[in-house]
Amino acid sequence: MLETSTAPTATLPDDSNLTDLALAVAQQTPEAPVYAVPNGTGGWLDVSYQAFFDRVRALAKGLAHHGVAPGDLVALMAPTSYEWALIDQAIWFAGAVSVPIYETSSPAQVRHILSDSGARLVFTGGEKQHRSVARALDETEGVDASAFTVFSMDDAALVRLADDGAHLADEVIEEARSTPVLDDTATLVYTSGTTGQPKGAKITHRNLAEGAVNILTFAQDIIGGGEQRTVMFLPLAHVLAHAVQYICLVGRIQIAHTSDLSRLTEHMASFHPTWLLLVPRLLEKVEAGILANARDSGKERIVTAARDTAIAYSRALEAEQRGEGKGPGAALKAKHALFNRLVYPKVRALMGGQARFAVSGASPLNPDLAHFFRGMGINIQEGYGLTESTAPATLNIPGHTRLGSVGLPVPGTTVKIAEDGEIWLRGIVICDGYLNRPEASAEAFSADGFFKTGDLGRLDDDGYLYVTGRKKELIVTAGGKNVVPTPLEESIRTAPLVSQVVVVGDDRPFIGALVALDPEAVDRWAAEHSRSPMSLAEAAEDEGIIAEVQRFVDLANEQVSRAESVRKFLILDRELTEASGHVTPSQKLQRHRVIEDHPEEIERLYQR
Repeated sequence: MLETSTAPTATLPDDSNLTDLALAVAQQTPEAPVYAVPNGTGGWLDVSYQAFFDRVRALAKGLAHHGVAPGDLVALMAPTSYEWALIDQAIWFAGAVSVPIYETSSPAQVRHILSDSGARLVFTGGEKQHRSVARALDETEGVDASAFTVFSMDDAALVRLADDGAHLADEVIEEARSTPVLDDTATLVYTSGTTGQPKGAKITHRNLAEGAVNILTFAQDIIGGGEQRTVMFLPLAHVLAHAVQYICLVGRIQIAHTSDLSRLTEHMASFHPTWLLLVPRLLEKVEAGILANARDSGKERIVTAARDTAIAYSRALEAEQRGEGKGPGAALKAKHALFNRLVYPKVRALMGGQARFAVSGASPLNPDLAHFFRGMGINIQEGYGLTESTAPATLNIPGHTRLGSVGLPVPGTTVKIAEDGEIWLRGIVICDGYLNRPEASAEAFSADGFFKTGDLGRLDDDGYLYVTGRKKELIVTAGGKNVVPTPLEESIRTAPLVSQVVVVGDDRPFIGALVALDPEAVDRWAAEHSRSPMSLAEAAEDEGIIAEVQRFVDLANEQVSRAESVRKFLILDRELTEASGHVTPSQKLQRHRVIEDHPEEIERLYQR
């Protein structure tokens, strides 16, 4: 087995907890801005550490008044917002355990989480979430809905909650806040369910607190030094966003929140983040939008040339860093300098104009996409982690970046590649197993304490981790050929028309693929080709669109042997989305559900 590790740079006293660390930072700089809230006129108002924690304590008193005691579980189902951050901390100040629920979860999913966790108090962020919770409680057999307390997270409701607990002494909350210790559970985060029923991962105070102090040192060139700001728009129910929000709190990084992606560029333009946390799908959307706007404005040639130059420039830089080349040549530098005046600033402006780094996680990132943005001045630092690893377990950092890899282990983490190629993780960020699942917990860990991720990967000679696919998604054809679908899917998904791809072929004579189109891209394609608008069903049968998808399938096939290549594909007449149940809120494709829901389409692939 191959193994690599990085020693922790800091540890905390065992009898401390994550609120101790946050308060220590706040006491050093009580007037420093930690959050920002909209001012109503398109700008932002600073919220200081002092103001934030004063309100957190008041809300924690309200929770205590309503019977929340140390160790109790409190659920949150709301969009990403400042109020989410307040309630999250208030739960911890009450000594309780937070249970995040995705704002888009169905009543059935809400029912499972509430039933499994035992949470009896729920915060909802809007009418839609309130209805989902109410329906979940109504449909849960053997449960008395009156035993649950449901609070709204609007400002007026939070003021009332604080007023409810105003009679309690500060000592009451201080005792509750200081009750948990590092190895106690801080938050119960449910897995995405891509491989079965969601399980509640017990994320401890140590996972979050020691994980934060170690990654702040490790990634200081990305998120440290000077006044750092970021816009948080990913769902805070996802462990990556949840962990990063805490990292920002103890790292003196100011956060502005938004859940309205249609106004994301507007918010970034007004807040000017210095770095971003994002998922590859957003970068894909940005790239597609840039190219589409270029075609619409008659600037396709110059923008395409600028894109190709950015990729070539970034690749030359990486080759130089690895000692495999001399870096960009004079001609390439000149072209890059030209486009850095004409094109790249406009792209950087879409992300607020000041962001030099973006941390990408949650799903695989196409290397060309990373080179595209790095060549334009926004370094994409890809990392790797899971719910069970409190998200960041490895990360590419400036000066030690290998695009295509997911980086080096964060301090305090060991990465091992098992004999069958599975990635195993051990360290301070690894969770304490699953709630109510002793058998699943035992199965998830090796005898020497490594968490078995279910992902396949490899380590290079310098300790960089490369993720190659999912162990359970390995396809074995009728001819006995083992095929990892992920690289093929990533390559085909670079087609502007394509939204999602699922490669199939288990026990079949050859590899096939189901392809879902992007409706916006279909509309653009139709306009560019002087065609009438078409539905996805019509687009699935259109010869021109089929030919365009085939072009990218052919490019993907060039990367693999004939036995691993996609011989046939079928375009679906519908989207694969979170609403359809085929994509998680963190935009991970649920391959098994796509396959389960499309048996007829798969059969059509293999009909003579």
